[in-house]
Amino acid sequence: MDQVYKEKALCCGCGACKSACPYGAIEMEPDEEGFLYPVIRKELCRDCGLCQKICPFPEGKGVGSEPIFYLAKHKDARVLSLSTSGGAFTALSGAMLRRGGAVYGAVLDENLQVCHARAVTPEERDPMRVSKYVQSRMGDTFSQIKADLLEGRPVLFTGTPCQNAGLRASLGALGEKDELVCCDVICYGIPSPGAWEAYKKLLEQERGGKLKWVSFRSKALGWSRVGSNKIFQYQTSTMPVRGEDPRFYQMFFENRSIIRPSCGNCPYPQPHRCTDVTIADYWGIEKFAPRAYDSRGVSLILVSTPKGERLLKECAGDLMLEQRSAEEALSQQGRLQGPVQLPENRQEFWHILREEGLEKALSWAFPEKK
Repeated sequence: MDQVYKEKALCCGCGACKSACPYGAIEMEPDEEGFLYPVIRKELCRDCGLCQKICPFPEGKGVGSEPIFYLAKHKDARVLSLSTSGGAFTALSGAMLRRGGAVYGAVLDENLQVCHARAVTPEERDPMRVSKYVQSRMGDTFSQIKADLLEGRPVLFTGTPCQNAGLRASLGALGEKDELVCCDVICYGIPSPGAWEAYKKLLEQERGGKLKWVSFRSKALGWSRVGSNKIFQYQTSTMPVRGEDPRFYQMFFENRSIIRPSCGNCPYPQPHRCTDVTIADYWGIEKFAPRAYDSRGVSLILVSTPKGERLLKECAGDLMLEQRSAEEALSQQGRLQGPVQLPENRQEFWHILREEGLEKALSWAFPEKK
């Protein structure tokens, strides 16, 4: 077999094929944009076809019934301040840790690259808080989860919808065990690790020193659509105070050239989820329930299965919870109604980035902001 996927727009990079290959014939390697794709080592491949059969993309099956929608806000003010929205992840993961389980989620490593990690204590779990707008490297996460489940340890996995679908596909029947709870975030597309590396280097060139801290969504102006989504904060080793820069958000939310090609074909932006529980910002809550609005953040939780419902009940004491209507919740969540649209000139952006650098690519994409 020459290739797992037919075209890049039909590969989400979840790694299910690599995890499932019984011959170890597949490696995930970056392309020119920094996105990981499966590469077949032909000398090991036996042409069994399992890698293609197991691929969950772009069919996108749901696993639960129609979800129940909740607004949620953590009762601990410190947790609220340390969370991107209302602290739902901390509550859900805390319940899993109290079961004696393992929690898997995205962290920033020592080089500020995004990867998945395993936690069995709150201290190990805490770096998984807050949004990281870069596709994470899964590494051996799927095999670690399989080992945990085979040992009888409960697991909470958090990631994008496609990562969750990949995990379920790679585990087969084991993925349906009550011990595994899958949690996804409502996703606006997955930005390129390559663009992230280029952006980090640009900041270091401009400000001097090595980038040592970032916040993809600061609450410096409070939690709101405008106040949080436009503030990227950073600090280099030579900066006495933190700086702010809008350009990463311009690439991600405004231009969208750095989003993975498969995101335009994503089957998961719908209410019928591929996970047990889904978390997001509860946009618009200030209009629908002003008394519940909090400038420190409010989460939206969708519960799609009995497993998700049980975990939410276990952490209900940590949250202010209120069931809301599907109509209300869906009205402000565009990514529950269809996939993101990629720009037609996406390839031109990447050509300029590779040939002339990120600064030139940004000037081309946003000439009015020079």
